[in-house]
This record gives sequence, structure tokens and C-alpha cells, in this order.
Amino acid sequence: MVLELTCLKPVSSSGRGGIFRYFCQPKTYRLKVFHSIDEFQKVKGAVVTTGTFDGVHVGHRKIIDRLNEIAQKVNGESVLLTFHPHPRMVLFPDDHGLELITAMDEKIKLLEDSGVQNLIIHPFTREFSRITSIDFIRDILVDKLGTSVLVIGYDHHFGRNREGSFEHLRESGPLYGFQVEEISVQDVDDVAVSSTKIRKALQDGDVRTASKYLAHSYQLSGTVVHGDKLGRELGYPTANIQMEDKNKVIPANGVYACYVYVNENKFNGMLNIGTRPTVSGNIRRIEVNIFDFDEELYGQRLILELKQRIRDEKKFDDVEGLKDRLAIDKNLAEGML
Repeated sequence: MVLELTCLKPVSSSGRGGIFRYFCQPKTYRLKVFHSIDEFQKVKGAVVTTGTFDGVHVGHRKIIDRLNEIAQKVNGESVLLTFHPHPRMVLFPDDHGLELITAMDEKIKLLEDSGVQNLIIHPFTREFSRITSIDFIRDILVDKLGTSVLVIGYDHHFGRNREGSFEHLRESGPLYGFQVEEISVQDVDDVAVSSTKIRKALQDGDVRTASKYLAHSYQLSGTVVHGDKLGRELGYPTANIQMEDKNKVIPANGVYACYVYVNENKFNGMLNIGTRPTVSGNIRRIEVNIFDFDEELYGQRLILELKQRIRDEKKFDDVEGLKDRLAIDKNLAEGML
């Protein structure tokens, strides 16, 4: 939900040079979510953007900020059209090699926080992928969405075989009665931000760089399932997490400082991703030790907010060596958090 303040004209003063009193009242609105283009009802002054927006990173935020800015200026509404599943997963089902930065529920929350007013999550199918660029412009952008202004990112392509481009849109705008604005490439420290670079940082375990590009901390979420309770024997009981989205990027194996959200309550913790080589493990697991916490969590949903990587996963000579290292890891995590 986005909160704005609407300030009314002054209604009284203490005279010339005196104090004017303004009355400000909150104006609230919630993100409206539509699960297909056909569900969407046209709005006045629709300012539209489209794309996958995986991660909702700083480059995406620049597009969204401009989208909202124009919508406010023309007294219209911002509309974001995205797709599910990711187009690459549909077009290359056996060879897409794609891991997602945000699950759909995370994406919705991030887009709501960014101020988008209307979100359309359209099912992406092979049939949809065959729509020509001109049909996409005429039938979807104009007829279905009622676009008055289209805001797109740098080097945006659309339609069958990605044949549509900014030049195509600029030529079609006057014909169909909408304006087009292209956002230039967004840089962070002279490095172009992209979902691909963020995935690479996560796969390297560099969650700090990934979070910098995202402008928010990277999150994992899932349900607590039963494990072998080894952590409890070591004095560091862990909650074993079964991920909600099998296509989401899991950072590199290692130990991380993290925040843990349990029923909206926030705790400090340390997360281990890996196979636990000290005890001859061979299955990759996600386990979190929540500091100063002693409650049963089986079946509950946890959200993990990764802040910093502490170290690589390591095989210790014995369990005692692992236990000693966990004490160090906890102290380091507490300092990072």
C-alpha cells in the first residue's frame, strides 16, 4: 500500500505575515493485480511499461519511477504488464538454464512498494509468443490497455522473434495516439545493471553486490521441514528450509549472516547453504540457526534476508572443530547484523 498526503488550501490565518494553517489528509491506494490482460479494465491516462522485471533492480526502479512520475503529471494511472512463467522457460523448456531472482509474490510486494498502481501478470504461452509486433501494439497496448504513454527500458524488444523495437514504437505512436519514452541504460559504479549480473553475483555468493544492484536485500523463503537434528546436538539448532520456488537462485554454498522473519517478527541468524561435508552429507540443504529463539517451527513459512557472506563451506577434521567454528561464525554474524 502506498501512502500520500493531500494538502488542502489554507482555511485561516492570523493576518498579514501571520501563520497559515494547512490541513493534510492521507490518501491511500493499493496495488491492483490482474492475472491476465483480459481481466484489466481500462483506466484514464494509462501510463504503461512492460517486461519481466525479474529482481525489480535499480535499473527497473528508474523505469518505474518515471512511469509513476508521468502518471501523476497527466493525472492518470501507472500500469505494468509482466508475464508468468518467464518467457525463456516457455520458449526453451528443456534448455533455458534460468534461475529467477524474485518469486512472483516477492515481485508483487516490491512493485507495490515502488508505487505501481496496476499490475497485469499475463500467462505467457507459445501462442502468445507468436503475436507480431504490430498486433501487440494495436491489439494489446492500444485496444486492451488504452495506453496514453509507453515507458520502456533501454534496448527493449517485443513481439514475435523480438522484432519490435523503440524505433517501431516511435513510428507507431502518432498513428495510434500514444507517446513513447525510452529510459537510457542505468549504471551503478560504471557497471551496467542487469538481472544477469545479479544472478552471477548470487551464484558467486556475493550477496552484498547483488543487494546493491537490487536496492534491497536478497531473500529466500520456504517452509520448515524435518531434518536430522544434528544442529541441535551441536548446540546450534537449525530450521531446514524447503524452498517455495524451485527456479529461484540459490546463492553459492557457504555461511551467511541473515535476518529471519517468523510471523512478521524479525530475528538475527546465520544461514548455511551446502552439503555439510564434515558429516559426509551429499544433499544440498538450506539451514538457518535463529539466534535467541526456541520455538517449534515445523510447517511454518520463513523469510530469510541475506546480508553478508561469512565464509565458504568447509570440511572440518571432526565435529568438535565444526562446533568451534560455528561459535566464531555466530560472533561474526552478530557483528554484521
